[in-house]
Amino acid sequence: MVLLVLGGMLVWAFGAMLATATLQTNGEPVPAAKSPSDAAPSATPRPSLPVKGVSSLDFRLGDCFKDFDPSTPDAEVVACASPHSAQLVAVHQYAAADSYPGSTAMKAKGREACQAAPLNSKTTGYELKYRLAYPSPDSWRSGDRRVDCYITSTSGNIIKSSLLP
Repeated sequence: MVLLVLGGMLVWAFGAMLATATLQTNGEPVPAAKSPSDAAPSATPRPSLPVKGVSSLDFRLGDCFKDFDPSTPDAEVVACASPHSAQLVAVHQYAAADSYPGSTAMKAKGREACQAAPLNSKTTGYELKYRLAYPSPDSWRSGDRRVDCYITSTSGNIIKSSLLP
């Protein structure tokens, strides 16, 4: 069972590495979302930071990450006011009863979540990309139903504030 969960996390992390889209920041603020997904959880700040070794399955909406590498199963969560390279800006949670929709549908749902993320004007001045993470068939069978949208810096730990309002 442990190997199945670890294997699912690795496949999930690999999927995150493969799903990338460019965020346009031509000096203009990204428009705020009309309304977030009904299934998306609200941001829940962590009581004390930094926290090393946080599992990708335990990431929270609004978390900021130092030296973010989507191909690893865990990351260091830091205060968004400190230098970081990524932030989790949107989450879509499929219902437990849903059947596996396939990677194409999950990529589309992830892009939709990214586009709906209510970003603030602090996205200007950075070269940023959207990155998606979604369940593999194996991790879906283990109960993983999250599609995550991250915004990542293409230049390392240069972001020094939250990109969410």
